Formats: sequence, structure tokens, C-alpha cells
Amino acid sequence: MTLPFFVYGTLRPGEPNHEVFLRGRTLKEEPATLVGALLYDGPGYPYVVEEPGAQVRGELITARPEEYAELLRTLDRLEDYAPGDPRNLYERVEREVLTGSRPVRAWVYVAAPAVAARLRTRGNLIESGDWALRL
Repeated sequence: MTLPFFVYGTLRPGEPNHEVFLRGRTLKEEPATLVGALLYDGPGYPYVVEEPGAQVRGELITARPEEYAELLRTLDRLEDYAPGDPRNLYERVEREVLTGSRPVRAWVYVAAPAVAARLRTRGNLIESGDWALRL
């Protein structure tokens, strides 16, 4: 299944990992919102924790078709995600995001359950829901 990626932290345009991992590999980058999530500082990098009634701002990234398979593998490695691995820090899940008022299905890296539980009790919430406004 080929889906765009919702990025909300260091992979957003202007952030360091965008330059390293996404530059030249995308067809389209547009502002988007993930509804039903909170944003936490890792520190140094963010985590999305699913939570009704909240929202996170980011970008919807559409990969070039010829780059998609390798980009998916690269982003999974960057996020330390392996399907079914209980040591994952993130899980890659399919979620609906909004670009304007248009819903789009996308891959989102969310905090794995154990990480999410820790963040809910002791995490540093980014109240704006926007990594770019965290400082």
C-alpha cells in the first residue's frame, strides 16, 4: 500500500532530517493536521501520542513513486520501527490527516504503547501541537 507520510518533527521542511532523508525524494509537501493526537518532546525529537480531542500540526509528504519503497525502509530505520518488534519506540500506523478540510490516509509514526504510557505520566507536552513552535 502506497500512502503519503504525515511528518510532525525533525522530518518537516526546514528541519535537519528533512534535508538528510527527504530532500529530492518528494513530489508534494503540504501542511496537514492529525486529529486525535498530542505531541510530546522526546527530548530532542517528538512523539505523537494518540488522544481524542487534541491535534498535531505537520506536513503531508508524498514520495516520488520511484523513491517510495526505499524511503519507507529508510524512515522505518530512522524511527527504529520493525513490524511486531516489542522494542519499538514508534509504531507506523495508517491514520487520516487533514489538508485543509480534505481527509487523506497517511502513514504516521506514533509512540509505541510503552513509550506513550511513559509520556502520558512524565512527558513534556508540547501544548501547541506544533514542533516548530516548541521553543
